[in-house]
Amino acid sequence: MKTPILWAATTILCAVPLLAQQSGPSPSGAPDVSALQQQIRDLQDRIISLEGQMRMLRGTPSPTTTQAAPAPKVSAPAVPPPEIPAAGVTATGDQTPTLGGAGGSAAKALNPDISVIGDFIGAAGTGTVPALSQQQPFPSMQMHESEIGLQAIIDPYARGDFFISFGEAGVNLEEGFITFTALPQSLVVKVGKMRSAFGKVNMMHNHVLPWIDRPLVTTNLVGGEDGIDDAGVSIQRIIPAPKGIFVEATGQVFRGDSGDGLQSVFKSWQRSDVSTVAHLRSYKDITESTNVDLGLSYARGYNDFGPNFLTNLYGVDATVRWKPLRRSIYHSFNSGLSASTRPPITSWGAAGFWVDASTVLGAANSPTLLTKAARLC
Repeated sequence: MKTPILWAATTILCAVPLLAQQSGPSPSGAPDVSALQQQIRDLQDRIISLEGQMRMLRGTPSPTTTQAAPAPKVSAPAVPPPEIPAAGVTATGDQTPTLGGAGGSAAKALNPDISVIGDFIGAAGTGTVPALSQQQPFPSMQMHESEIGLQAIIDPYARGDFFISFGEAGVNLEEGFITFTALPQSLVVKVGKMRSAFGKVNMMHNHVLPWIDRPLVTTNLVGGEDGIDDAGVSIQRIIPAPKGIFVEATGQVFRGDSGDGLQSVFKSWQRSDVSTVAHLRSYKDITESTNVDLGLSYARGYNDFGPNFLTNLYGVDATVRWKPLRRSIYHSFNSGLSASTRPPITSWGAAGFWVDASTVLGAANSPTLLTKAARLC
């Protein structure tokens, strides 16, 4: 059956040029051309029809093959009635179940980024805490803190950041706020519980610190590990400046309760006793590898003495970094200075400062890096 169809198609194709040669030009020319075009179309339709028949024949199994190998009769097992899946959940064959018509990537998009960081500290020797210091001595070994971070982009205009710390004594919400990043006038607003922008160390979590503990100035004047950490609103804006200088201004208003016990910084006696924090930061690239970071801080709020007593905190910080771009992993230098002062309250005041310098030395083919760090106060 296939061979006659092939011969017919070949004959039709060969007949097209012969027809064109036999039909001589007519006086007018137009009727003969139209007839030839119509014949060509008919032949093309017949070829398409023959091709369709060939495809049908190729897909049909041979009758001899079917008779030679008859399919064995197998009793079909009892098929249980199909289970109706739960609403919004579908699964077919080996495919992964989809939730609400969405794939696995969509399920991941609904979950926040989760991180867990542990802070284990061990101490040895007979070192004692300085006199009049509010710092607690470290035991020989302790799981100082375990922090869980939950961070996610809520929509194109906001993101959420929550950090829960677990210590040996209990659980604490270290930070939990929503940041609005698409406001007019290039404003960035945070709402929730957050660390204040006073100085440089107060905004750092324990696992980010380059040292085991915090400076004594921070411990005695700014509330220790928790620092000025309270529920409130923060407004931040980048101020245009000439000559490639980066200037950032931050203003924050908190409920007015920061610290506890001996490390109390602010205390709210009524709803209007809010605390305020202002921070001005300036950054400048001096060379390709060197930059300078300067900051001024101010905080104000009521204290434990009563609703008529205010605490004012002033701070200044400066950081110089040298970090070559090509060898930043092996060579860098970082030096910082920070000072805080608390003016006299009736007849009491305090001031302090700390200096830090750290350097990293090494080579590209060295398996280890040498790190030196020093801190005063």
